[in-house]
Amino acid sequence: MNAHAFCVHGHFYQPPRGNPFADDELGVEPGAEPYKNFNEKATFTCYTPNASLGNFDVMSFNIGGALFRWMERHAPDTSRRIIEADRRHREKWGVGNALAQPTHHAILPLCAPRDQQLLVRWGVITFEHRFGRLPEGMWLPDLGVNLSALQVLHDNGIQFTILGQAQVNGANEGAGPYWVKLPSGDRIAVYVRDDNLSNTLAFSIHHLGGAGRWARSELAPWRKSGARLLLLAVEGETFGYHHPGEEHFLRWLLTYEAVAAGFEVTTLVRDLRDNPPTSEITIQEYTAWNSARELARWRGALRDAFDRLAGRLDDLYLVSAQAAGVEPWRLRENYIRVRLGQLTGEQLLQEYGHRSIPPAQARALLNLLQAQFHRQRMYTSAAFFYDDLDRAETRQAIADAVCAIRLNQAATNIDLSAAFRSDLEQVVSNQSGRTGAEILDDVLAWAEQIANAQRAPS
Repeated sequence: MNAHAFCVHGHFYQPPRGNPFADDELGVEPGAEPYKNFNEKATFTCYTPNASLGNFDVMSFNIGGALFRWMERHAPDTSRRIIEADRRHREKWGVGNALAQPTHHAILPLCAPRDQQLLVRWGVITFEHRFGRLPEGMWLPDLGVNLSALQVLHDNGIQFTILGQAQVNGANEGAGPYWVKLPSGDRIAVYVRDDNLSNTLAFSIHHLGGAGRWARSELAPWRKSGARLLLLAVEGETFGYHHPGEEHFLRWLLTYEAVAAGFEVTTLVRDLRDNPPTSEITIQEYTAWNSARELARWRGALRDAFDRLAGRLDDLYLVSAQAAGVEPWRLRENYIRVRLGQLTGEQLLQEYGHRSIPPAQARALLNLLQAQFHRQRMYTSAAFFYDDLDRAETRQAIADAVCAIRLNQAATNIDLSAAFRSDLEQVVSNQSGRTGAEILDDVLAWAEQIANAQRAPS
């Protein structure tokens, strides 16, 4: 084995898109031309070519659930190739190369503890459903981290995650892996990416002169550091979607140029099996890969409005679940199996509730569980990431909130929309001056158009 190892991890992700009032059906999106929408654009400029070239076979990767669900419907050959890449890796090396991620791509350190548990648990169940095995590693959305989030990963059977150099103290041996001590006294393994080389690849790949030149000028000199493993972790859509054609850079880098520069190409699950941690580091809590100091980017009045709505929805769900005699949080954790098609709603209530729930009460519970799914999805990180409030990502999150409100009203006859609108009046775009309440009105008008179309005779 070579004394120096090299790994590229790709975080492949698109935020939720489509019509939450009609099973997330996605029509035409302006700006995606010549493709119909951004999911189609991302798939056919990045996911399909990377799968066709075999890049998923030789890299470490995780892939977001919303886009994967879309691909299963609209690009099944691509989704199948990605799953088969993990299977082939297992056949060759004895372990897979895919990692899981929390459902909905929420920033875990900003979520309530019970929500952290739920999103990680949903991520584990979803991964097992798609890849046919339990995940060893999990990607933290935007690498947002605190010790509580790491503890939740550990408690759900996750062995390792990835952080950046600016997020840790004491990582003096390259990518590691390293132990991080958890509040329980247990430990979780952490790999540390090279921030500089990762960012160079992510933002300047078009200007590097090709994989060979970059490997010779940057990777080969790195070996003098004496560290064992060099890890680059970037958005997977760097290779084709953000930078058209650069899936070929990745292919040459991993299949030839890194080897020529003196590295053995590996993947993280394989590396952890063969090289368990021998030293310990500490983390900088409440940091992310693009915000080494704090997570302020994802805080603010919009999140406050969502938090208040979430609290009201949770209270009403808890009352209804307890009245039906079911354990509310276990039932909610397993609701993802309905979304994945493993169970019907009725089967869920029979397996994780009990058989004597009256039909009307069962329908109400299923509405509330669906409301909980949308209430969680409104926290998708893209809704809070951009400086301008008046964007498609924010409208999508508010639409999920409206879905949750309407499903809750159908179940409980309690309308939470007035309080939510009042909270959104305090949320103001610093570019257009529009308030969250105005965006809510746009979403409500859109929802009404859809309802009228559904009521119209065919």
